[in-house]
Amino acid sequence: MNIELLNEIKKDNYYEYLKENSYLIKPLLRNPLFYKEFKNIIKDRYHLRITDRINTAIDDIDIISSIIDTL
Repeated sequence: MNIELLNEIKKDNYYEYLKENSYLIKPLLRNPLFYKEFKNIIKDRYHLRITDRINTAIDDIDIISSIIDTL
């Protein structure tokens, strides 16, 4: 893994995810172009996409509204 790629991983806050999923280090070492796919894998696994965040917010609002309705 070259230093530029490592700095980009740290800058994008994926370093902790890389440590948790160490099996992804080998493909990154072999092919730096795997970084896009790595980001997609992490976003899918940890629900980091914007749509996931919106769905979570909607679920939270539904829970709050159901609690208010029961009162």
